[in-house]
Amino acid sequence: MLPSNHYQTLMQSALFRNISKAELISLLPCLNVLTKTYEPESIILTQGETVGYIYIILEGTVEIAKENFTGHKNIISLLSASNLFGEGVVCTEQRLSPVIATALTPVTLLLIPYERIVGGCEQSCTFHYRLIHNMMILLGEKNYHLNTKMELLLLKGMREKLATYLLLEARKQKTTSFTISLNRNQLADYLNVSRSSMCRELGRMQEEGIIEYYQNSFKILDEKRLHEALS
Repeated sequence: MLPSNHYQTLMQSALFRNISKAELISLLPCLNVLTKTYEPESIILTQGETVGYIYIILEGTVEIAKENFTGHKNIISLLSASNLFGEGVVCTEQRLSPVIATALTPVTLLLIPYERIVGGCEQSCTFHYRLIHNMMILLGEKNYHLNTKMELLLLKGMREKLATYLLLEARKQKTTSFTISLNRNQLADYLNVSRSSMCRELGRMQEEGIIEYYQNSFKILDEKRLHEALS
């Protein structure tokens, strides 16, 4: 049985949406789950590795990144407690990971065999059906996220990339003042740009009164001019 705080984390996960703690206690043994811990900088998944599990973060932060043939790393996302990964690749025929998952801090993961989710259970419990329903929603959201990432990568101008990213974050967080999880190096990797060039452009945008920022905190001052950068 998991510690109580881990149940609370799982109940915040999109995979277990609308599933109570009592139902989770019954469901987890049915799913044949296991937990694993990782030290900082440990590799959880490598590119090309066969994936047989869906991973839910119980504690810590995980970096999801992709490397090209020259070894350049592009950060896809940073994930924290209650987030999950691996749900997209386990639905493919070959199940080969297209990304590298790395523990940035001490990490504890819950591993769920994919077959135990899609195969249902002997008791045909209603909350297992909800689990499959949640899985389908997650796959749709994953596809939306990847399309957004592709949109950012296809943009050519530095200001265009930054304006798009900041507007998307403001929409996601429903406020024009927000904090992002990425530091400067990680944001440059995410946008696939030079860190120095990106910082110069952020400085210019602040001098022009379009944004204010300090470390990872941003405030959009002139949303109209951000939209103009996209035209």
